[in-house]
Amino acid sequence: MKVLLIDDEEEFVTTLAERFSLRGIDTDWVTSGSDAIRRADLTRYDVVVIDVKMPQMPGLDVMESIHKKHPNVKFIFLTGYSSKECYRACKEAGACDYLIKPVKIETLIEKVLEAAQT
Repeated sequence: MKVLLIDDEEEFVTTLAERFSLRGIDTDWVTSGSDAIRRADLTRYDVVVIDVKMPQMPGLDVMESIHKKHPNVKFIFLTGYSSKECYRACKEAGACDYLIKPVKIETLIEKVLEAAQT
């Protein structure tokens, strides 16, 4: 399984990547939507964990762009700014899950493993 983590908070995303790696999960990370799209064009990912709100490009736009070229990739959204509208939009776009920060690493990894198996 190969996972891509996308979050504009570098300290957060690097910590997540380290924790995934410690659990034997092959993980890459980026801090922008444009970098994520470029990375997804070069590497096959099973699951993408993505922040909903990021500066230049929102998570839903990143998902849409990656999903067009790689329809089998599964997406899990993370957000610090939860709303019913955002949850609904993410689920309607095809996200496997929508988690609110802070999230327990065990919960996130469990959701990633579930998504990879669907």
